[in-house]
Amino acid sequence: MIKEVFKQLWKDKFARIALIVLGLIYFALFFADFIAPYTKDFSDRTMAYVPPSKIFVIDENGKLSKPYTYNYRRDFDGENLKIIYSLDRSQKHYVKFFAQGQPYKFLGLIPMKRHLITTDPDGRLFLLGTDINGRDVFSRLLFGGRISMTIGFLALFVLFPIGLLYGGISGYFGGKVDSVMMRFAEAVMSIPSFYLLIILASVLPSGMTSIQRFMLIVIILALVGWAGFARVVRGMVLSVKNQEFVQAARSIGQSRLGIIVKHILPQTTSFVIVAMTLSVPSYILSESGLSFLGLGIQQPDASWGNMLKEAQEFTNIISRPWLLTPGFLIFVAVLAFNLIGDTIRDVLDPKMDVR
Repeated sequence: MIKEVFKQLWKDKFARIALIVLGLIYFALFFADFIAPYTKDFSDRTMAYVPPSKIFVIDENGKLSKPYTYNYRRDFDGENLKIIYSLDRSQKHYVKFFAQGQPYKFLGLIPMKRHLITTDPDGRLFLLGTDINGRDVFSRLLFGGRISMTIGFLALFVLFPIGLLYGGISGYFGGKVDSVMMRFAEAVMSIPSFYLLIILASVLPSGMTSIQRFMLIVIILALVGWAGFARVVRGMVLSVKNQEFVQAARSIGQSRLGIIVKHILPQTTSFVIVAMTLSVPSYILSESGLSFLGLGIQQPDASWGNMLKEAQEFTNIISRPWLLTPGFLIFVAVLAFNLIGDTIRDVLDPKMDVR
């Protein structure tokens, strides 16, 4: 079935574009250490809010040259009381490909020094400028995207098994068991998760790392969010539990749990696939929103949410538009996942296709 779904996805023009975009994003994130010019710990405080580096291929004599760039020189404009940057044309810094740069561990395991693109040790190559701490925005986009783009899948590993099993048991047994279980699920659904997260942010130990902190919040979000999914599964189980294949399984003495897991829950596969695809964007937005509010990933660790927080100032939006790049990537990723999810829904349930 998965192979057929993928074929149908590839036939749809918008879904095909979304698959390619997401494929490129995840490819870049997987090889982030190699692609990024700098490591995630790099910082040059003298280069705060530097504009994107200008790369030249025509030299001062009008001849074709190897790609090169100039460092920025920092000056203070006393008349307007602000720092300005201008190109220091006294020395060229050639752009290097597959050259040695800052040491890192690929995937945290393999020591390496080679980067896809870099420059000489005295040069600075900021493809998307820098932030207030002089950190390369392009490199941080790659490292921050690893958290923002994978956190949704981690949450699904908690949410979906609980929701599937809970909804399956509730729908299969019915009666008082179903009534009690659904009332509990409705009580869980009534918990305001946003305010719960704010409370948690104030009581979590200050010594927790950003990853530990956010993983705990994601688990709590999943434990709150499973209830709505379980209600839908329960309704689907009610519609199939009296069909002949279920009665045949009962007649041969199969256990109730075995019937639920092996015969009934597989009937919800189509819904589960669509729900998983459409749930990932909501977790990407949740991570971004929480980090933006200071409840998720904490500095100096990067995520698209806390990177976007710096762009909320009006001055930065007007004069430093490169700081808005994380927001653009969030928009692209969420749109791509929604396009794929809608197409999968149309493929698995043609009655829903209104195009």
